[in-house]
Amino acid sequence: MKIHNVVRTSMLLAVMGGAISSGAQAADANAGRNLAATCAICHGTDGRSEARFASLAGKKQDRLVTKMKEFKAGEGAPTIMHQIAKGFSDEQIDLIAAYFAAQSR
Repeated sequence: MKIHNVVRTSMLLAVMGGAISSGAQAADANAGRNLAATCAICHGTDGRSEARFASLAGKKQDRLVTKMKEFKAGEGAPTIMHQIAKGFSDEQIDLIAAYFAAQSR
């Protein structure tokens, strides 16, 4: 149970750190990749999950954006994603979705 708290805290800190520097990320060509790195603990490196979580690599960008915005709005069954999504701006969600959409499955 302790490891879950450590993982949750680490993910939330990474998300909060990303939210603070969102203005600088728009000009960074690697912004999507850098933001998506915070997803790796559950969704795998470059969005290729080997665990029970969904793989995100190669998914349609608009579907990823929609799903993240649904999480952000608190829609659907509650998961940790509802909290994580709230830490991202709409611009950051777009960058993350574009990055994962561009990855091969």
